[in-house]
Amino acid sequence: MSDSVATEPRQRVLLVTGLLGAGKTTALKVLEDLGWETIDNFPIRLLGRLIDSTEAGSGDVRPSLAIGFDSRTRGFDPNQVIERVKKLVQRPDIELTTLFLDCSGQELERRYNETRHRHPLAQDVPAASGIASEREMMEPLRRWADIVISTTDFTSNDLQQAIRERFGRDAPQGTVVTVTSFGFSRGMPPIADLVFDMRFLDNPHWDPDLRIQTGQDPAVGAHIENDPVFAEAFARIRDLILLLLPRYAAQGKAYVNIAFGCTGGRHRSVYSAERIAGALRQAGYAPTVLHRNLSSRAADLVEGKH
Repeated sequence: MSDSVATEPRQRVLLVTGLLGAGKTTALKVLEDLGWETIDNFPIRLLGRLIDSTEAGSGDVRPSLAIGFDSRTRGFDPNQVIERVKKLVQRPDIELTTLFLDCSGQELERRYNETRHRHPLAQDVPAASGIASEREMMEPLRRWADIVISTTDFTSNDLQQAIRERFGRDAPQGTVVTVTSFGFSRGMPPIADLVFDMRFLDNPHWDPDLRIQTGQDPAVGAHIENDPVFAEAFARIRDLILLLLPRYAAQGKAYVNIAFGCTGGRHRSVYSAERIAGALRQAGYAPTVLHRNLSSRAADLVEGKH
């Protein structure tokens, strides 16, 4: 192999597979947002031909490819897929990785029941039977995969963050900051570097005029601002975050996830997340803001007693 060939940048190829309902579509959408070229339900037998036909982009570097496939893909055979991938891995011009998205059977059943979709392998039997059959079929690929992500306890936002952290190398450089609001009553976010509990603030839920509103509405923001402790608490949280972000960057941490929680995830956490995001923009960051439970139903049972 000549030095010129050895030093050419290798094309990144990511095979995205896993159990149906585990999040493949979400993962591919995030990869597309990160600048990857994505193709779903692609016949793996044609993968080599696809890679060879990919045109170079700017700087004569071929684009990163994310190829999605699952048990529904035409001609799918896990063992044949593995044999083809083994040959491609040996090519010096390719950096090939396999991502497998897993999920517990119970959670997959819940998702199918929630969406009222039939499992493709369980048209005339319970979803659990189809899920079990698919899991057995996919097990060789799960064992082979370079990366396995279980989405059992993930929301869609959690999976998006996980994909950004692992595959965002081609995204703009610098620390990528995500600010999330959530409700403690609906579970902690599984991916968070800093978590701030805002339940010490007066709860707008107990004002009948504010209950149906959210932390994005001015009246709710004014209510929270009127809490005597808010201004000082917010200033200290803001200063702590601005102190820590450069330290994270110095340690090579490309992604920092900051979460604000309240009881239901609709008022105090949302407002605090928006305010912090504004402060970060003023400091030169470009945070992504996610409100996990913003559309959740307001409920006295969730909020507890007044």
